[in-house]
Amino acid sequence: MKIHSFHIPVMGVGFTIESPLKVAQYGIDSVVALADDILFEKLRKFYCSENNIEYSEINDKCEDFRALRITSYLNLMNRLVEEKFELFKNNSLKKSEELKAFFAMLPDRSILKQEFLAFSSKHFQAKELGDWLKNKIAPGSIDVNIMTKVDKENYQNGELLPRIYNDAHSALRGFAESDLKSSVVFSAGMNPRLYGYMEQFEDFYPKIDGAITKKIILKVSDYRSAQIQGRFLAKKGLWVSEYRIESGLNCGGHAFATEGFLLGPILEDFKKNRNELADSTFQILCNGLETKGKVVPLHVLPLKITAQGGVGNAEEHNFLIDHYKLDSVGWGSPFLLVPEATTVDAETMVRLAKAKEQDLYLSSISPLGVPFNNLRNNTKDEEKRAKIDRGRPGSACPKKYLALNKEFTEKGICTASRQYQYLKLKELKKLEISAAELKYLSDEVVDKSCICVGLGTSALINNNISTKVEGDGVSICPGPNMAYFSKVVSLKKMVDHIYGRSTNLTRENRPNLFIKELGMYIQYLKDKMESSTTLMDKRQKKYLFNFADNLKNGIAYYSELFSNLAKQKVFEKDDLEECLAIQKDRLMNIQWDLERIQM
Repeated sequence: MKIHSFHIPVMGVGFTIESPLKVAQYGIDSVVALADDILFEKLRKFYCSENNIEYSEINDKCEDFRALRITSYLNLMNRLVEEKFELFKNNSLKKSEELKAFFAMLPDRSILKQEFLAFSSKHFQAKELGDWLKNKIAPGSIDVNIMTKVDKENYQNGELLPRIYNDAHSALRGFAESDLKSSVVFSAGMNPRLYGYMEQFEDFYPKIDGAITKKIILKVSDYRSAQIQGRFLAKKGLWVSEYRIESGLNCGGHAFATEGFLLGPILEDFKKNRNELADSTFQILCNGLETKGKVVPLHVLPLKITAQGGVGNAEEHNFLIDHYKLDSVGWGSPFLLVPEATTVDAETMVRLAKAKEQDLYLSSISPLGVPFNNLRNNTKDEEKRAKIDRGRPGSACPKKYLALNKEFTEKGICTASRQYQYLKLKELKKLEISAAELKYLSDEVVDKSCICVGLGTSALINNNISTKVEGDGVSICPGPNMAYFSKVVSLKKMVDHIYGRSTNLTRENRPNLFIKELGMYIQYLKDKMESSTTLMDKRQKKYLFNFADNLKNGIAYYSELFSNLAKQKVFEKDDLEECLAIQKDRLMNIQWDLERIQM
């Protein structure tokens, strides 16, 4: 039962790793990355000690240790959240202020909040309130995230292990065998083998009443992707309970840019086709379940549509929910400045609060080779530059989660590792190229950063756990929206901001989320064009022209949308139209340049 209209998406490896323990008691959903089982094990040891729970180490000599570590950490979180929530409910009968604070945090339009206010306005017995609470409130969901393509092969005694021991497969198994009744969020695209592996676990299949113990959420970039992946899974008898649309560029972490398709038009597609998506996919699901000899639900299963990326105020939040009929809106980067919700070390939090637009940029530091949103001069990058200056570039690669490159070795190695960078730089020096070209290519090699370690270090620092192996450097991946938030605030204050009860958290002159994303896509197109002009082939030209046409169509959509909204007095039309006109001129200039290249 969802009682808030927002959720906290996964952020990095470790920034939301403790979030359920912090916010679930308030009914807030959050997402934990199933990436770093080493970090899970260290935190499990810490929390067992803190709560006087017996701890038995799961070391890397144990069979299936990665999945076991993940299961054990998730079970511990689930136990602690349930205990905390039960304590809250019991205490709330004695301490009414805690209960009032819980309901005060809910959106004012919440039916549950209105029911509570009506209930508490009349005389009642404690048992009545207890019974009402039992049926009405529940802790927030402890959801998990798996990056589908980060599925590294693993070895034992030099022998390649079966595919089910790959990293993503093991993470899925760790979640599937846990006590959680929640959802797994799949991001970074489709992995058919991983999706097929879900067929092994009964908790992913619907019961006759439509209930699913472990639900599937797909993070998608457009409607077509949702159709393809949803039907693929439905044929296997697996239902996608939620499609989570994320802006391709106006987001944190890795940026998977679309071909110029913008968030507004994408959401419009889902709004128009939502019922068709649910009905057509359900028919495929029923056939898939019948083929497997499993029970078929009596009714079409619920399907949620949510979105995230760049939302910064209550006006935008409410508009997305009301206009596009979304079930929830994800708020990520702003929560990095909320210690009661996320895990960020003090030094990094200060840097985030001070960050302006120029301090947040789309980098090439990720070993995955995907553009990565980065905070300029974070402590991990400072550590990286110090190693370069000493003539020893690259990481020792203590965790090897991104050891996927087989350019020089039979087993994968990470492009941020010292081993890879030594071999690559050695290869470059043998090329017959100019000194300038050599420097350019060499700089690209050593720019890669050990993010699988750096994105989890804050959790160690904040809990006073040794960083001897990992080092103290912290990588962090906020979205561009971070530039407009400059205060470390309480959870209550951030929630009040989301729901429009507090309006002084953002900097002045913050652009509308649609305008911001549009500007980023136009810049992305410009950069792509400039980097391709000298070597552009027909395929590249077609890609750039299609990209520009999609942006042009997006601008036309926004022009009509803003005009209609102005008539309804939802947004101020003049400012938005002026900003849209500026971006339209930018795009027109790029299109003229493209035409000249074609000639």
